Amino acid sequence: MIEPTQKRISDAIIRRLPRYYKQLCDLEAAGVDHISSQSLGERLEVKASQIRQDLNSFGGFGQQGYGYPVSDLKTRIAKILHIDKQWRVVIVGAGNIGKALANYGEFGKEGFEIAALFDSSPSMIGKRVGNLEVQDSKTLAEYITKNNVDIMALSVPQNAAKELMQIAEKTNVGAVWNFSPADIFSPNVIVENIHLTDSLMALSYHLGNKEKQ
Repeated sequence: MIEPTQKRISDAIIRRLPRYYKQLCDLEAAGVDHISSQSLGERLEVKASQIRQDLNSFGGFGQQGYGYPVSDLKTRIAKILHIDKQWRVVIVGAGNIGKALANYGEFGKEGFEIAALFDSSPSMIGKRVGNLEVQDSKTLAEYITKNNVDIMALSVPQNAAKELMQIAEKTNVGAVWNFSPADIFSPNVIVENIHLTDSLMALSYHLGNKEKQ
């Protein structure tokens, strides 16, 4: 049985867990009851030993030769990732990235409620994006205070990110998902800095090496 622990778990393990979870969701939908680490690894192109090591970081479970019970393992990973509860998210910046985040319907299925969308541009305030009406960024702090926001997603220019980070700190937002060009850090708020070009640069590296072969 997997049980969340208080010991330090590496970020690499945490980043692999969503892949396991999504694959288990697909397996459950297909009516698969049990799966071995070998079979799961083949589907994900991850070594079976890596999967066993990752899951054993949260406690021993399962039976050798029997495989993992798909539905139970999916539920337990959801509990480890804390996506068995609802998190309230606000998006700041109604540009292309902000609109894409607001329109992405899968977040709600994983426990993330996109509750509000903000922008500072008068041309955007009042417009609808999906099910949300764009609100004035001047009201952001008040909204967060009244609505207990867990996560702030930033899709704003570099010069606005640090100011918004200060709002997150003052209003006790738990985490910031930062799509702005600036890396931001805080001793009090969990920050995930997302750089879309990093993946493209990695692809560029592999493409360049492939052409040399």
